[in-house]
Amino acid sequence: MAGDALSSGKPRKSFSSLIYDPQARGIFYQVVTVASVALFVWIITQNTIHNLEKANIASGFGFLQGRAGFDIGQQAIEYNSDSTYGRALLVGLLNTLQVAFFGIITATILGFLVGIARLSHNWLLAKLAQAYVEIFRNIPPLLVIFFWYKGVIAILPQARDSVALPLGGFLNNRGLFFPKAIWGEGSWMIVAALGVAIVASIVIVKWARARQARTGQQFRSGWTSFGLIILLPTVTFLALGAPLTFDYPVAGRFNLSGGTSIGPEFISLYLALSFYTASFIAEIVRGGIKAVPKGQTEAANALGLRANIITRLVVVPQAMRIIIPPLTSQFLNLTKNSSLAVAVGFADIVAVGGTMLNQTGQAVEIVAIWLVIYLSLSLTTALFMNWFNAKMALVER
Repeated sequence: MAGDALSSGKPRKSFSSLIYDPQARGIFYQVVTVASVALFVWIITQNTIHNLEKANIASGFGFLQGRAGFDIGQQAIEYNSDSTYGRALLVGLLNTLQVAFFGIITATILGFLVGIARLSHNWLLAKLAQAYVEIFRNIPPLLVIFFWYKGVIAILPQARDSVALPLGGFLNNRGLFFPKAIWGEGSWMIVAALGVAIVASIVIVKWARARQARTGQQFRSGWTSFGLIILLPTVTFLALGAPLTFDYPVAGRFNLSGGTSIGPEFISLYLALSFYTASFIAEIVRGGIKAVPKGQTEAANALGLRANIITRLVVVPQAMRIIIPPLTSQFLNLTKNSSLAVAVGFADIVAVGGTMLNQTGQAVEIVAIWLVIYLSLSLTTALFMNWFNAKMALVER
């Protein structure tokens, strides 16, 4: 045996040497940790199954095929009380996605504007931006939701005294009413034209950047892309004979009929999450811009560039590498804060799931669905923002 060990050239480690080997200890502790977590999950699972059997509650997701039996006010897809629980959850998920999507867009735009305004040389503008940040950042989001729901929308006129808006819209304490678009035959070609315009715009932007890096000459890719996205679908729309009509809301004696509407629950939740999250984004933007070395601005001034050009082409691109990572956290917070919709009766995934839980008693399954949905949304957002962060990173030559 000794001859074999010597002939192999690799002396065998004794048990005592393995104890003091950092790599061996690390592997051992990892195995113990994984085994402990697996044992804990197994105990919890068995305990849950046992308690469900004692309460005569059937486990599984078969209840999703049952009749829901309740209505949902805000619907992105067709739904009624005879639909299944599964479709009700889908409606709630789509409502959550709508709030998160539009809220992120609005909060980002507003946050960037307020963050830049905080650095303005105009004293009044800078102080107004600071007051906005300090007010909304130090109020719980639930109170902001109640402010918009009870303090703003609830005091709007009643339906018979609706405020008339441009383009045939109305605003009252029951929400925002506006014309409903009814598309005619061949309208899919307009969507296809929009898709072609977007792809062409991306190609033009990439070509313009490569050309500028190679020759130093700028090309107005922004205006060109904007023109393509507007012009191509418009030309297609006119060539098809304008296949679009509108169903306008009509003010009656006690209510409005026709058109489509957005309920006060969605409006209050959307505005509250947007304004609340924008206050944090504004501080992130301000910190990112302040982190750009002052010499960059001075060099741009020495070249004779205008202030807006310096901000857009010199300061903001360098600040983005600092802004994007914490910006991701705010997007995730906004998405998760949308679960506060239950406070104003908006039918998001939590509110719909809560109604289902009360009717079916399938608490474990519904909570598991909530966990999977919010985890999936968070991971998807994080992956996209990580990709975007890598695209915006400065590349050293």
